[in-house]
Amino acid sequence: MDATPKNTSTYAILSLAFGLMAWLMAPLLGAIVAVVCGHLARAEIRRAHGAIEGDGMAMAGLILGYLQIALAVVFALVVAIFFGGLAAALAAAILQG
Repeated sequence: MDATPKNTSTYAILSLAFGLMAWLMAPLLGAIVAVVCGHLARAEIRRAHGAIEGDGMAMAGLILGYLQIALAVVFALVVAIFFGGLAAALAAAILQG
């Protein structure tokens, strides 16, 4: 039995915290930090060969971050299409004028 206590990756904790923050307070900033920290945590955990835990937290942070980024992209496209259509309708109305 291994009596050595395992540490949790700080990056994994940060990834989960910022992933939650992305949904609650700061969408884009929190999502980007969650994704970066999540990838750093998973790399750190793989290099430690079992001495560091937190892969689940890192994955949760990655999922939350990537979902928030995808949602932001979809929202930006919807806004661009809406205002593009609005501008086209206004231009057509002015030209028919």
